[in-house]
Amino acid sequence: MNKNRSLSRRTAIRRATAVVAAGAASFVLAACGSGDDAAPAATKSPSASSSAGQGQHNAADVAFAKGMIPHHRQAVEMADLAASRAESAEVKQLAAEIKKAQDPEIKTLSGWLASWGEQAPAEGAMDHSGHGAGGAGGGMMTAEQLAGLEKSSGKAFDTAFMELMIKHHEGAVAMAKTEQGRGAFPEAKTMAEAIITSQTAEIATMNGLLGKH
Repeated sequence: MNKNRSLSRRTAIRRATAVVAAGAASFVLAACGSGDDAAPAATKSPSASSSAGQGQHNAADVAFAKGMIPHHRQAVEMADLAASRAESAEVKQLAAEIKKAQDPEIKTLSGWLASWGEQAPAEGAMDHSGHGAGGAGGGMMTAEQLAGLEKSSGKAFDTAFMELMIKHHEGAVAMAKTEQGRGAFPEAKTMAEAIITSQTAEIATMNGLLGKH
């Protein structure tokens, strides 16, 4: 009788342990399941916010990007000439800084246009973009001015480069101020502010260097 009672108790304990284990397993599975269900909801929000961000632009933002790309391209072309033609170390350094700042901005502006379903200006557009409506591309050099700059060297190049680049920068600053006043895309307005700050400082530097010439 005692043996039977012991056996019954052991069996009951085993069954209770099994029930507890099964309950714990169910709880773990339920917890895992709820975690998996929550994951897709978390991954949906970034794409939704990015597409919302892409929609926060207007016609002024598009005009800014389309006008600034050829404008920057010409500044980079001018800066490339300085490496072999400039005499002044300060002009060479200034040209290097202009290229370093504006090359990445061209890529950024092109990326914005692509995300907005707009096409970036073709490479050749820089020759005539300064004559468009609304003054887009203001301060752009003519083909004749660029040809003249290419033929010069030494002090003559330094003077011509700075005089032309001051006008070029003044055009960019005016375009950036228009973007600040009329644009809607936050990143474009931030870039416009950076252009105003950096290029206004470079204009002051070049005016100072021209005074020494």
